[in-house]
Amino acid sequence: MNIGIDMMGGDFAPLEAVKGVLLYLSKNNIAVNLYCIGDENSVQPLLKEYEISSPNLHLIHAPEIIGYHEHPTKALKEKQKSSIAIGFQLLATGKIDAFISAGNTGAMLVGAMFSIKAIEGVSRPTIATVIPKLNGSTGVLLDVGLNADCKPELLNQFAILGSLYAEHILGIATPSVGLVNVGEEEGKGNILAQATYPLLKDNHQIKFIGNIEGRDFFNEKADVMVCDGFTGNIVLKMAESFYDLAKQRGLGNDEYLNRFHYENYGGTPVLGVAKPVIIGHGISSAKAFSNMIALAEKMIASNICTKMADSFQAS
Repeated sequence: MNIGIDMMGGDFAPLEAVKGVLLYLSKNNIAVNLYCIGDENSVQPLLKEYEISSPNLHLIHAPEIIGYHEHPTKALKEKQKSSIAIGFQLLATGKIDAFISAGNTGAMLVGAMFSIKAIEGVSRPTIATVIPKLNGSTGVLLDVGLNADCKPELLNQFAILGSLYAEHILGIATPSVGLVNVGEEEGKGNILAQATYPLLKDNHQIKFIGNIEGRDFFNEKADVMVCDGFTGNIVLKMAESFYDLAKQRGLGNDEYLNRFHYENYGGTPVLGVAKPVIIGHGISSAKAFSNMIALAEKMIASNICTKMADSFQAS
């Protein structure tokens, strides 16, 4: 099992990436090969400082960095020696099995869609986020920003991808799927919601339970919550802001609210591409990097991308 890590991505790179590798190695004994991709002049001294040494650790020199404000397609084309570009080269050629980065989100999405390609039958990949439930379980919300404008067929595909992720990564047997809407009744919603409902209802690959409302995000009504990326991103950012507000108001020790902290989940998987690609938050900490590696390991071990490909081939 080989996992590539962009050591130069993130506001606190490469320090937090290095500390994340150390944290992961201290908690895991599985023989996972970690390929640390970044400027060796910056990364090597930190590996030495933190006394990180393992036969499963490999440093891949990448002298260039794609900044947050660079145009993704242009940067990937012009900076072939950047950590993100080299990461996707290694992933595309099979030298690594998964790639993670907290760097330029646009470059990661472009690399995922054009270097790795979408699974055959998937019109557009999607990005998902996990939603902590009040009963202690975890749900999946998708799309959360990759596809702002969607057609009903896309939401139908997101439901399949989200269900497979919930089952094989989150361990939810026969996950239920709800369509995010403004009411529970079948005829409710805008044109997109009304046209999507019958597709989900007739989709025998999922367990569709009907419409869900905003108040249902945190209860057990649906395990997989499907919406367009515009709506999903607003929900995600609002949830993040409520977590920050809770901390500011002295509720930082609340067991449930603490589950909203991004670092607990590491990063966001790109679902619908042929190999595992995980995008981290720009402010990723060591714990976030460690959890991103752990998620990549789980996605590889579960063979989730192949299961998704098989599902779309069968349909």
